[in-house]
Amino acid sequence: MADRFDCDNCKESLYGRKYIQSDESPYCIPCYDSLFSNTCDECKELIGHDARELFYEDRHYHEHCFRCFRCDRSLADEPFTSQDDALLCNDCYCNEFSSKCVACDKIVMPGTRKLEYAGSTWHEGCFICHSCEQPIGSKSFIPDKDEHYCVPCYEDKFAPRCTRCKKTLAKGGVTYRDEPWHKECFVCTSCKTQLAGQHFTSRDDSPYCLKCFGSLYAKKCEACSKPITGFGGGKYISFEDRQWHQPCFTCSQCSVSLVGAGFFPDGERILCRDCHSNL
Repeated sequence: MADRFDCDNCKESLYGRKYIQSDESPYCIPCYDSLFSNTCDECKELIGHDARELFYEDRHYHEHCFRCFRCDRSLADEPFTSQDDALLCNDCYCNEFSSKCVACDKIVMPGTRKLEYAGSTWHEGCFICHSCEQPIGSKSFIPDKDEHYCVPCYEDKFAPRCTRCKKTLAKGGVTYRDEPWHKECFVCTSCKTQLAGQHFTSRDDSPYCLKCFGSLYAKKCEACSKPITGFGGGKYISFEDRQWHQPCFTCSQCSVSLVGAGFFPDGERILCRDCHSNL
């Protein structure tokens, strides 16, 4: 008597029937599908041994069930994504979930480089300077209403220009007579010392440091021959086209201060009452 050749599950004879060997055990086709086939996540039916099976994130599908949730297009050989467990082709996903570029009005595809600013989205190549029309990319930019400028173009177009060198002032600077200056350009007309943060004065609209102004234009004290500028609250005495620093206005003979006191001129000298009486 011939040896038996039965299905390992239902024990029916496999002679003259198709079977599948699994782990060295033979199974008839119905038993094999029942025991080992996966269930399609879409139609909930078994995926038979002779069907093409597709697998995605622990889910199994018949090939004909692996379709876009929105347009029903087959995804077997198409790029796709998943949204809330629903499979979507790229076109449907982009139409429903992707933002549009405000410059070209085209969809910003997933995975492409983009820029987002103030609630709007651009393709990287569409976010350009309004002036030079070059892509801004990851560089700094300055918005102006609905327009965007790279920093060099914005400074060239809008930034104030230094009164002296005519170049733009990107930041800082000083204002003199309602005109902008770079700090390094705002210097004494005579000695070229920077005046930013320093006391200074002007003559004929030109700025001077106090030292140069006193040396060039101030009258000289009759006693010490140093300039009388009046800056810093310094007081001075004037008499017959002659000037003195207040501390220098003293009797030419006894050196007593004559500020607020009577005095007498004696040629080039000035004398107090006592010294004048002793002449």
